[in-house]
Amino acid sequence: MENVSGGTTNGRRTAGDPLRVAVLTSARAPGLERLLERSAGRGAPYRIVAVVASDPESSALPAAESAGVATEVRCPEAFCRRRGADVGDRGAREAFDRRLVDRLHASGAEAVLMCGYLWIATGELLAAFPDRVFNVHDADLTLRDGDGVPLYRGLRSTRDAVFAGEPETRSTVHLATERVDVGPPLLLSRSFPVHPMVTDAREWEAEDLLKAYAYAQREWMMRASWGALLDRTLELEAAGRIRVTGDGRAAVDGAPAPVELDERRAGARPAGSAAVLRAVVGGGRP
Repeated sequence: MENVSGGTTNGRRTAGDPLRVAVLTSARAPGLERLLERSAGRGAPYRIVAVVASDPESSALPAAESAGVATEVRCPEAFCRRRGADVGDRGAREAFDRRLVDRLHASGAEAVLMCGYLWIATGELLAAFPDRVFNVHDADLTLRDGDGVPLYRGLRSTRDAVFAGEPETRSTVHLATERVDVGPPLLLSRSFPVHPMVTDAREWEAEDLLKAYAYAQREWMMRASWGALLDRTLELEAAGRIRVTGDGRAAVDGAPAPVELDERRAGARPAGSAAVLRAVVGGGRP
């Protein structure tokens, strides 16, 4: 993907300049601290230039401000309310994203990272940053149903995977599209095994226990892996190593994505199929 810049020579980022990234979030942005730290002076090939939160109480705002990054609160729900429209009104949401795009362009952003952002990106945002809007999701998006649609989408994906009896969970960075959590996956986190206790809880139909466990499982994944996943994604994008192929899939360094990243080891390795991933930990659906 070619990085197009609004304020550089011939409209392009010059060699050696960091990739300028805006972060969209809601209540929190797990992993943002790592990006801010590296962006601030540890040799990262990217720079966080703005953090925009939909929630005025977002913990991401003070973290970004402490790092000297411009912040702003822009809430789609409040915007739609002021226009007398429902937040589900497509025209109102597109109008919101048009205003958001103006703000992001003003910051000099070349790419957008959605981290803990609870709103669907409309075509207005996606068209303004083609193939450069990234989202991090708390499920393995390579696990698909018979129609090729990811099994675990939306806000309760980790819980859904735990309830379904998956033996492990993973997080995925993917390119955002207007279809929630369906865009091409780029990076997978390492495997986070599900505790055997969950088998008992499912047999007992102990929904309260399963919900509590799923919350802890999700927090474990986010805190352990999201910073590394996001950091690596931005490094790859800054180096021009991510491509979208003609069939709408993604490739990293010319190889089909996603690649698996283990924050405990240096580098990344190709990720196997869903069946292979399950076979590594044992059990699960074939």
